[in-house]
Amino acid sequence: MKTTVLLIAIAVNLIFISCQKDEEVASNLTVTSQIEAFPKEALNADELSSLQQMREEEKLARDVYNALYEKWKINVFTNISASEQKHTDAVLTLISKYDLTDPVDNNVAGVFSDSGLQDLYNQLVAKGNISVLDAYIVGATIEDLDIFDLEEALSKSDNQDIKYVYDLLTMGSRNHMRSFYSQITSLGSSYSAQFISQTELEAIVTSAKETGSSW
Repeated sequence: MKTTVLLIAIAVNLIFISCQKDEEVASNLTVTSQIEAFPKEALNADELSSLQQMREEEKLARDVYNALYEKWKINVFTNISASEQKHTDAVLTLISKYDLTDPVDNNVAGVFSDSGLQDLYNQLVAKGNISVLDAYIVGATIEDLDIFDLEEALSKSDNQDIKYVYDLLTMGSRNHMRSFYSQITSLGSSYSAQFISQTELEAIVTSAKETGSSW
């Protein structure tokens, strides 16, 4: 009897995991299809610059979280890293659509074309290796910067496909901030905004997780 119950539980779990993966694939296909459905419009200088920056900035988030997962084996890092992979892939779809040079190219984890992002990656991984609390603070710092840069990029973009992707990425970063902030406060510490305003940070972390997307 116990064996039968165990086998049923395993089967249900496998079905659940399979459904999750199917939903993720469908979500990615939907986003890609939506990007392609928008008209291909002329890019201004700010849009060109932001696409290059956000492609590597989202990769930086993914790479840092993967490195911190290897150090601490805490699922929040690998879970959010998977989301960051979607983010950088979405920006790549835009880069490919507009026939731009991909700054990531064949760069492996932890390697960046932008020297400033390379230095930032090295600094964040070093800090995140100090303690679990520092690792969570690194996560909040990355999402803080992401939100700031995405909001700045949105204010200078008018192409429908770019605004669509940046809105998705910003929503994802707000949710990630909520996750890391919750982890920080659970350890009896706090995080203060470094890039966005403290008012905006408080509005994010005191509001519910945004739903409707796995981003």
